Amino acid sequence: MLSRRQTSGLMLYADALEAFGRDGVLGQRYDEVPVGQIVGTMARTRDFDGEFRLRNRALTGRWRSVAAVMALGVEPPVELIQLGELYFVVDGHHRVSVARSLGRRSVTAQVLHLCTVAYAMACLRLPDLPSKAAERRFLQRVPLPDAVRPELWLDEPAQWARLADAAEAWAFRQSRGGRALTDPETLASTWWAEEVVPVLERLRAGGAPVSLRDVQVYATALGARDRFGWAEWPADLADQVFDPAGRPRATG
Repeated sequence: MLSRRQTSGLMLYADALEAFGRDGVLGQRYDEVPVGQIVGTMARTRDFDGEFRLRNRALTGRWRSVAAVMALGVEPPVELIQLGELYFVVDGHHRVSVARSLGRRSVTAQVLHLCTVAYAMACLRLPDLPSKAAERRFLQRVPLPDAVRPELWLDEPAQWARLADAAEAWAFRQSRGGRALTDPETLASTWWAEEVVPVLERLRAGGAPVSLRDVQVYATALGARDRFGWAEWPADLADQVFDPAGRPRATG
């Protein structure tokens, strides 16, 4: 759950890590990090806004001092934690703030890179964490291959629970036919390869919008299947799911 005090602005590292789910350490390095991907903090959500502009006016003097030192070319590396494509400041909030105010594209950083269950793509911001938390819960039930995870995205958290139910129901139907898929990893990879990919191929060939990610296209088809009570995917699947303009057909 998001902390109540954090309803806007920077992501709090603890909330982000809970949403994405920690899955190991990938290593440490020194690197040039794009400032636009530094979106969070270990603790200082009240001092800076979501663009690392100074929010706490009591720190103005400190900010100006750091800016003056940086103007002389003295810029020790900031300390960051990386989750996917996102970075969180451990030490160096003022340096990141000054760098952004100067229009810098990157800062030198010492980076601790953590692996997560749900992939943290660069476009994510604070309001997206509930959906990513639901995605993490989905992946704990249906652990899709790593190659698939960077492109996963659904707007509504409830869609992830329905998707997990659909994957497990598909596996149950396979078991009724004498095919056991009891290992979660095998279930997930087989479901994606034998159920999701063929449906995607039919929908893409039939004009599914390129603006939608694969999982969004499949979730849209799944919603239509539930709505119409299909036992099998119909021959005219794409026409049933999307209108001629490529928009999902209205519910009801």
